[in-house]
Amino acid sequence: MTPLEPQAALRALPKAELHLHLEGTIEPATVVELAARHGVTLSEAETVERYRYADFRGFLDAFKWVTSFLREPADFALITRRMAEKLISQNVVYAEVFVAVGILLLRRQDVEANFRAIHDAGEEARKNGVRLRWVFDATRQFGPDAAMEVARWAARLKAYDVVAFGIGGDELSVPAKEFRAVYDYVAGQGLHRHIHAGEVGGPQSVRDAINFLEVERIGHGIGVMHDPSLIESLVSAQVPLEICPTSNLFTGALARQRNNPGAQLEDHPLRELYRRGLLITLASDDPAMFHTSLDAEYAAGLRLGLTLDEMVHIAAWGFVAAFLPSEEKTALLHAFHSQREALGL
Repeated sequence: MTPLEPQAALRALPKAELHLHLEGTIEPATVVELAARHGVTLSEAETVERYRYADFRGFLDAFKWVTSFLREPADFALITRRMAEKLISQNVVYAEVFVAVGILLLRRQDVEANFRAIHDAGEEARKNGVRLRWVFDATRQFGPDAAMEVARWAARLKAYDVVAFGIGGDELSVPAKEFRAVYDYVAGQGLHRHIHAGEVGGPQSVRDAINFLEVERIGHGIGVMHDPSLIESLVSAQVPLEICPTSNLFTGALARQRNNPGAQLEDHPLRELYRRGLLITLASDDPAMFHTSLDAEYAAGLRLGLTLDEMVHIAAWGFVAAFLPSEEKTALLHAFHSQREALGL
């Protein structure tokens, strides 16, 4: 068997994606379609222009604008089906997907009806080879009371494959300790605990998430690069980081962490963090809004100097770090390693 070149080999592996926002998968053409459903005329070029950001605030504004066209269950079913098609085309067999329930509540939309449409579309996708699980995402700047409402919805609907509660949004807006009661409630309901931290914030943001909220995985976390002792602590505690290189570039998070407005992808700390022993998974975050894909993130890992063997190890960690019972992880890992061996990796 002729060895595959590294990018082709990685594409051929079954993969998990653990940091993916449903609303961030909406391609410009789909935005045009959704807007038309609700009487708004847009061109694809206008949407592409909206998907350009100078900083993290610009991205949040664009996210708010895109989600304004999600108004009824059929809209959510459409974007879930199209997300699943993209995942399947990249050989993603398992994904944990954030749903911006905090935004649904802010807009006084029917959480259960819209989420049931998402869940049902996800069940359809399973027949085609990708298994989807859901993380209900609160918006940090809305505060702890709003987050608690999202957490209660996560508990109420956990029978529909809701595996975790998380908080995204403006990491610098409200201290982590203000959400302690929310995360205590989540733990008591048998849900996993997640947060975005160390994206634009520094090491203390990650420390606070661990110490006050006892989170099990960190979204992004690149701010830990500045604190060797925190890295050692995370390695010891086996807390995974979900790294999204292209996202960090587009939002300005990488420039902020490097204190360099001209930072490029080559400045990303992915290789450094991996080789210091951190448990790393790779993800695309908001792929349509950042003009990327999971395949592109794996290509970026190679570009950043990680070897093919290291990238295969990162791919395996996507399954190890999943919020799944051990027997289900074992089955996914068995399939992964069988394919790895078949590819001669």
